[in-house]
Amino acid sequence: MTLSGKTALVLGAIKGIGKGIALSLAGEGARVAATYWDWEEELDRMTADFAAIGADPLLLRIDLRDTDAIPKMVDRVVDRFGRLDILINNIERGGWPVVHGPYVRDQWDLEMATTLRAKRWVFDAALPHLRASGDGAVVNLSSIAGLVGRSGPAGAIFNDGYAAANRGVSLLTETWARMGAPEVRVNEIMLGIFGSRHAEGTRGWGLLTEDQKAAIADHTLLGRTGRIEDAVRAVRFLLTEAPFMTGGVIRLDGGYVLGGEKVGPMPPGVL
Repeated sequence: MTLSGKTALVLGAIKGIGKGIALSLAGEGARVAATYWDWEEELDRMTADFAAIGADPLLLRIDLRDTDAIPKMVDRVVDRFGRLDILINNIERGGWPVVHGPYVRDQWDLEMATTLRAKRWVFDAALPHLRASGDGAVVNLSSIAGLVGRSGPAGAIFNDGYAAANRGVSLLTETWARMGAPEVRVNEIMLGIFGSRHAEGTRGWGLLTEDQKAAIADHTLLGRTGRIEDAVRAVRFLLTEAPFMTGGVIRLDGGYVLGGEKVGPMPPGVL
């Protein structure tokens, strides 16, 4: 896929990974619609960042928990740009155990409504337009929480509901790949512990002890947390360099799921 002239809808784009993806696509000539809901204090900076690269995005303030509002949002994108080729499903809300403590129902419902439910209804509204494009692409952003849950060093970061919702995203990725083929490719990037999402630059990270932070790094083969540009590069690979890939998952976690244990040398043997 060539990005120039394509239209991309990027959810959760007011800051962090979402904004990084939106700016990257716009910088390659894509026409971008970018959603946001909270963090309005970042809106002026977001607008300035797009202006700095000469982009004129469609900025949409929408609460994606309101599923009735989603078809109208997609219609606004198509009315403005005439088409929809790319969906970056980046909506989520994760509850840190160290921030929220034990679950209350409202927190559980918030995580399900954003991390899982909103993605489904946005895809549903976007699919006819993505099919009409003839070369549509969807990238679901999820988390390794769907694999590791509240265990190990990540237990201070991932709540049960967030983990369950992310496990559900992987099921949707496979189902949607079947639904969209052959006109629409659907893939997933399962993020590890990233700055601006679960690590540096978040309130929860500041509440962890230095020992807890060190344990996360020690458990990650590459010894660091993820950066926005790591996620941006993976998204661009799926969009532009992987035309034969659909229903797939890229685990972008620096080796966290594998754990920090290294492989030792082979023993000399006895023969």
